[in-house]
Amino acid sequence: MAFREFPRPPIKKVTDTEWLVEKNYKEGMNVDARIYATKGLIDNMDNAVFDQLTNVATLPGILNYALCMPDGHSGYGFPIGGVAAFDAETGVISPGGIGFDIGCGMRLMTTNLTIKDVKPKIKELIGNLFDNVPAGVGRGGFVKINGSDFKQAIEQGAKWCVENGYGWKKDLERIEDNGCMSGADSAKVSDRAIKRGINQIGTLGSGNHYLEIQHVKEENILDKDAAKKIGIFPDQIVVMFHCGSRGFGHQVATDYLQTFLSVMESKYKIKILDKELACAPFSSSEGQDYFKAMQCGVNMSYVNRQTILHRVREVFSKVFNSDAEKLGLNLIYDCAHNTAKLEKYKVDGTLKDVLVHRKGATRAFGPGNKEVPKDFSELGQPIIIGGSMETGSYLLLGTKDAEEKTFGSTAHGSGRAMSRTKARKLWTGEQLQKDMEDKGILVKAVSYRGLAEEAGGAYKNIDEVIQATALSGISKPVTKLVPIGNIKG
Repeated sequence: MAFREFPRPPIKKVTDTEWLVEKNYKEGMNVDARIYATKGLIDNMDNAVFDQLTNVATLPGILNYALCMPDGHSGYGFPIGGVAAFDAETGVISPGGIGFDIGCGMRLMTTNLTIKDVKPKIKELIGNLFDNVPAGVGRGGFVKINGSDFKQAIEQGAKWCVENGYGWKKDLERIEDNGCMSGADSAKVSDRAIKRGINQIGTLGSGNHYLEIQHVKEENILDKDAAKKIGIFPDQIVVMFHCGSRGFGHQVATDYLQTFLSVMESKYKIKILDKELACAPFSSSEGQDYFKAMQCGVNMSYVNRQTILHRVREVFSKVFNSDAEKLGLNLIYDCAHNTAKLEKYKVDGTLKDVLVHRKGATRAFGPGNKEVPKDFSELGQPIIIGGSMETGSYLLLGTKDAEEKTFGSTAHGSGRAMSRTKARKLWTGEQLQKDMEDKGILVKAVSYRGLAEEAGGAYKNIDEVIQATALSGISKPVTKLVPIGNIKG
């Protein structure tokens, strides 16, 4: 990712955590651009974020605002951290507002183990996890299936995994969409996408994807009552991982970007300021085909994370010579952050069907929302926001404020503060690995180059990002989770 140079627009302060670029800033803007961030975060956002966000504001059928979360940084088309809701009848769907790694997301699971139990076995755990959860560019997984099986998997999502022995039935209750977007249609997916994805189930991939063993320090539990209800306790060990739909989702996005570029202006008379925002009317045949293919991508990500969960259980059972259920290896939640979903919201007093694009942004539904698992109905939806491998991550809860302000959305991570190229100039993977081990974090990576790109200093301050989400009311922190072991692609 290379940060580009753009002028900074006039930014109007609304509150300490809400900022506006008004729609008169750029010709064609249909709505204002709204950014949720502290002053420190917004002062340090790369200017391309504002250029991309104001471009998003020009898209047909956009409602209320073009939104950016506190972890915002420039991406492809939309900024990462971007959220935009479109009228389902008059609006568009855009792959640039969803991302190439369709369905990419976070999964968090508990254990009954404490730091004292795990510390003596951390090298064995990390070594076994590294061997059993393939990581890196192009690495294949352990699930060997044919094309027909793969098509079933991407239509059925995590349910397919459970039915084939990769998980427990109760896992499905703790996954966004219960692990399956029901409109997925494999007939809308190219053969090339299937060939790219068929051998990648159960793999982490590369870049910022990881599998991490984390420690719940007592002083980091910020909401003791909520933590207890969720199953979090002091000195506990939890496991978090971050990955998506791999090459499959990338190919789906690539295919439909080309389709949209070929019909957008000639057939639908849509003009855009950036070809990376290629789109089609959501109600069009091309828009609907992409939506069905995109749902296959989301389901692939659920399948991928579910099989990794299964592998994690196997490894812990082997290392601790105990049954996974006895070890308390239960799923807290799985949430995606590269999606477009049909949801209902009141817009100007009228309840509308709305297509919400979240690009590096997480659903944040509040207490009582029917999409929230019954176990968390009184608390709100669990939100998993990953930080860097050096600084820690967070478990939060969704809020009613988020449903009213951000179409039920919040941040997804700490967000990059510099390009990968710059990170490699400032750090070496070998030294970083040693420094992290000195801090009590054992890291195993596929390449030192990739490790250097993911240095903690290459990311925004996760504590400040979380503070911004909390102060703005769009999510509620429960606990910080500190890494003690990490696997990087």
